[in-house]
Amino acid sequence: MYCDPTQSPTKAPALGNPSLVLRTGNRDETGGLCWFALLLVLGFCCIATTGVRSFAQSIPARTTHAAPQKIIVDTDIGDDVDDAFAVGLALQSTEFKIVGITTAWGDTKLRARLLDRLLKEVGRSDIPVAVGVEKHRPGDAIFSQARWAEAGPPPKDHPAAVDFLLEQIRLQPGEIMLLAIAPLTNIGAAIDRDPATFRKLKRVVMMGGSVYHGYDDLGEGNSPPDREYNIAMDVLAAQKLFDSGVPLYVMPLDSTQLKLDEVKRTLLFTQSTPLTDALTLLYQQWMRSTNRQTPTLFDVMPVAFAIAPQLCPTRPLRLRVDDQGYTRPEPGIPNTEVCIASDPSRFFEFVLPRLVEPIPPTQVR
Repeated sequence: MYCDPTQSPTKAPALGNPSLVLRTGNRDETGGLCWFALLLVLGFCCIATTGVRSFAQSIPARTTHAAPQKIIVDTDIGDDVDDAFAVGLALQSTEFKIVGITTAWGDTKLRARLLDRLLKEVGRSDIPVAVGVEKHRPGDAIFSQARWAEAGPPPKDHPAAVDFLLEQIRLQPGEIMLLAIAPLTNIGAAIDRDPATFRKLKRVVMMGGSVYHGYDDLGEGNSPPDREYNIAMDVLAAQKLFDSGVPLYVMPLDSTQLKLDEVKRTLLFTQSTPLTDALTLLYQQWMRSTNRQTPTLFDVMPVAFAIAPQLCPTRPLRLRVDDQGYTRPEPGIPNTEVCIASDPSRFFEFVLPRLVEPIPPTQVR
């Protein structure tokens, strides 16, 4: 088809005109069609620009006046891909000073290599990584993003996660928020070793549990509570945390089944920043390993909540972890603050713009 948009059409085609046909070699016909196409593109750009502007205006502003919140992230990064997005959001948030990241469950040494590579690629190798207790079910030591980890830097020496966690709490009592987005083995071991020091955490914000809704229940009430993974993999450790006396904020399945659909994935994976490039490859390996396309960003909610609590309003509740790994609400003095429901639209309006930005120049190091 010959197309010259500088040629004015002899007659502008009517929008939606069923008689509009495509012909080759006719400057008048195709010129009109090209002008029509350009008008559509310009219109789309105007709509997109307006949408991005309103999108940006709707998210909470970054906190610049307050001292950054000190955090430690305990993660089983490398299994389900939501951990990578959660760590990415923490890296992108100037509201945090990341004291360190500890690996949990399964092959914790290989998880540390994955973190080493991720931190190197985004220019944050200054963040300490600690290796957690290696505990897993038979056959669970190999995880979906292992090849990306193995292709990274050679293995390094890392401190033990429990030692690191307790040491940092002693050095900064009452100042550290622990973001727990993995089975709770490291945390249970820290409580066993030194419960008094553990209680000097400022708070724990965790993804875990299932109060009124189970897996694949997006609020319709069609699935009863489940044995949620992070709790069920180490029930004893979970029971110790819920009984520890540390301020505990819980983001259960009820509020964390947040689907990263194809439109959102395209937005993220076409930005070509160091972080989004890493997330793209980790997603591809997760997808190939699991034969699933749409990840659920369970573990991102605790990170988002720690920055903007209005994204997941909590209420006091007493929860008991039973011996099967269910989190049962019961009468009595509350031992948790629990987010029972969240707004997925507001969540993604907050998270997506942060993930696609370059690493903030004011990120605390």
